[in-house]
Amino acid sequence: MHPVGAAVGAGEIATRFSFAVVVRYADLVPDVASQPAIDGWYATDDAGLPHLIGAKCPQCGTYVFPPRENNCPSPACDGDVLEPVALSRRGTIWSYTENRYLPPAPYPPSEPFEPFAIAAVELADEGLIVLGKVVEGTLAADLKVGMEMELTTMPLYTDDEGVTRTVYAWKKVGA
Repeated sequence: MHPVGAAVGAGEIATRFSFAVVVRYADLVPDVASQPAIDGWYATDDAGLPHLIGAKCPQCGTYVFPPRENNCPSPACDGDVLEPVALSRRGTIWSYTENRYLPPAPYPPSEPFEPFAIAAVELADEGLIVLGKVVEGTLAADLKVGMEMELTTMPLYTDDEGVTRTVYAWKKVGA
């Protein structure tokens, strides 16, 4: 028996309760099979589509990513409080390159190392430029400035507890 408030996995629930009860309450069991590698940088909507979480200065309307709570990045504004905001999912490539060296944490080293593309994408609605990895299998030769991109997520690594840690990534629209 578990103490009140103790976490119980879906498998244990299934062995202790009828199938009908498990189905009725299945959405209450958190999915710990995958979690963001960095908390608070992106979320998913009800349809399962990811969006970045940024911040916006209420004084001047300047956006920032990654999110933060204070210090407007605009040198022309003295705003000190930023508000969290969901950022648009689409944009166009402003610039791109190919990494041919091991990146820093949270990216784990891979053996053998495989080069990968990163893109600076200008978000369609905000005009904010966000740097991010491009999905696996995409290299610089596959990209061009002005190409339409959309946000997705991809696995980064599996931690010691068996949880797949994910990151946001860019992919070509329609890919």
